[in-house]
Amino acid sequence: MNPFWATCLILSSLLEGTRGRVLYPLPSKEHKHKQPLQTSRPYNIAHRGSNGEIPEETTDAYKRAIEEGADFIETDILATKDGELICFHDVTLDDTTDIGNHTEFSDRKRTYQVQGFNVTGFFVGEVRQRYPFRDQQYNGKFSIITFEEYIAIALDANRVVGIYPEIKNPVFINQHVKWPNGERFEDKFIELLQKYGYGGAYMSAKWLKKPVFIQSFAPTSLIYISNKMDSPKILLIGDFSMPTQDTNQSFWEITSDSYFEYIRDYVVGIGPWKDTIVPPLNNYLTAPSDLVYRAHAHNLQVHPYTYRNENSFLHFDFHQDPYEEYEYWIKTIGVDGLFTDFTGSLHRYQKCASGILR
Repeated sequence: MNPFWATCLILSSLLEGTRGRVLYPLPSKEHKHKQPLQTSRPYNIAHRGSNGEIPEETTDAYKRAIEEGADFIETDILATKDGELICFHDVTLDDTTDIGNHTEFSDRKRTYQVQGFNVTGFFVGEVRQRYPFRDQQYNGKFSIITFEEYIAIALDANRVVGIYPEIKNPVFINQHVKWPNGERFEDKFIELLQKYGYGGAYMSAKWLKKPVFIQSFAPTSLIYISNKMDSPKILLIGDFSMPTQDTNQSFWEITSDSYFEYIRDYVVGIGPWKDTIVPPLNNYLTAPSDLVYRAHAHNLQVHPYTYRNENSFLHFDFHQDPYEEYEYWIKTIGVDGLFTDFTGSLHRYQKCASGILR
């Protein structure tokens, strides 16, 4: 969720290959008596679905995460040039689609300036696994999905499953996509949430029926949305060197007590990169900072990202055991939710920790 890679403009001219696909049916299942959202332990947030197993932000990645016990399914929301809201993460399509295999699109490579960087690449294609050391058998089998399809997957679950959409680099999107009547990216985002009945303050009866957290690295975007929708919002925080994409504030400014006191009127929590809470040195953890303690003192939740099972992502302190990592962050650091690529692992850990082995 690095904010530089959290930006994208997908060109509508490159979506021809996906227009013939079968769309996920918009809410199609009726479950009158759904098991409610669990609120007694930290939230299991399926980061782009169960993407440790299935390519990220696809129908099957989200369905697998729900099967494995996710409380929330998380996604990144971008806009096509013609204004369609879709679920996709990167600034270009090169890393997670097969666009490089389509020589017929070679003349469509583009360069855009994103947060001061010139970024060149392809902007569409069939989705594939991001990391080469993960299961590659699903590459090319899934397509990019729309925001509405993602919502429908959550609403079709046989229990209450929350959604956790991130509005990606709205400054960049609003520069390149123009909606009728002067509407903004944020307005279209809100319209779709309200269309499907999302709304309500955190823990209200309305919210518990259709839970949602709205997240962004852009503080002004969250403030704009908060004036139009009362759903809970999370301010995402990048690494120490990355300023906010819209206000150019430093990490230290947006994690100060004075800023927490200000932003708590608009958000219910923060989503920091976990290495800013407990910085590593030579792949060993150092002493924890007071970030979680201070956020809690301002009545802000803390949902760090991203927890991954592979040894290449685990600090040496956890002895190649992701369950030790979950134990540390939940019991020692005291976070309120965790973004994980491996929903099933976190669910099994929390079941075992609570003594419920099913």
